[in-house]
Amino acid sequence: MVLNAIADFVAALVLVYTILIFAYIVSSLVFAVGARVPYSRVSDAVLTFLRQVCEPYLRLFRRFIPPLGPLDLSPIVAIFTLQIVGGLLVRLLRSLA
Repeated sequence: MVLNAIADFVAALVLVYTILIFAYIVSSLVFAVGARVPYSRVSDAVLTFLRQVCEPYLRLFRRFIPPLGPLDLSPIVAIFTLQIVGGLLVRLLRSLA
């Protein structure tokens, strides 16, 4: 029973972190195009939060996967890795319960 609750928590954590990575990618693209309001505290706070949360994990993959010109594939690989490892961990926890 406890292991099922832990498995549910891990699954929710993986989902939330995946959403945060997607939000970071989309906000970086939108702000790079110039859709950012200058000197806006709200947009700066959102981008800073997403950068501080997502960048340490993405940096692990950027060491090994060089960008292909303007295209950065490391977030895609990071999301796939997060989904696979998270899914395996959830299955392992549920099989032990």
